[in-house]
Amino acid sequence: MKIVKIIAIVLLVYVVIVVSFESLLGYFQPGGQGTLVITTTDDDGTKNDRVLAHMETDGQLYVAANHWPRAWFRQASTNPNVQATVNGEEASYIAVPVSDAEHARIDGEYSLG
Repeated sequence: MKIVKIIAIVLLVYVVIVVSFESLLGYFQPGGQGTLVITTTDDDGTKNDRVLAHMETDGQLYVAANHWPRAWFRQASTNPNVQATVNGEEASYIAVPVSDAEHARIDGEYSLG
C-alpha cells in the first residue's frame, strides 16, 4: 500500500510540474523570428492573442496545433476568421484544417514535433 501512495505522489508532482510549465509558457508566450501572434475570438466575442510558431510554404501560412493548451485552435475552428501578426504586419486570414496529404507534406518540410 505504501508503494501505491509513493507512485501516486510522484505522479501528482509530475502532473503539477507539467501543468505549471505549460501554463507559464503560454502566459509568457516567447516570441521571435518564426513566430506569429494569432488573434481568435471566443464564443462571447472576446478576442484572444496567442504566440505560435509558423511555417510558410508556397505562399501559404501554416501553424501547428501540436501543443497544448490550444484553446486558440478550438476558437479558430468555431470562428475561422482570425487575424495574425507576422513580422509586425497584421492581416486577416481564414483558418482551415489541412488535409492529410498537405499535413504530411508540411511535416516533411518542417519536421513538426
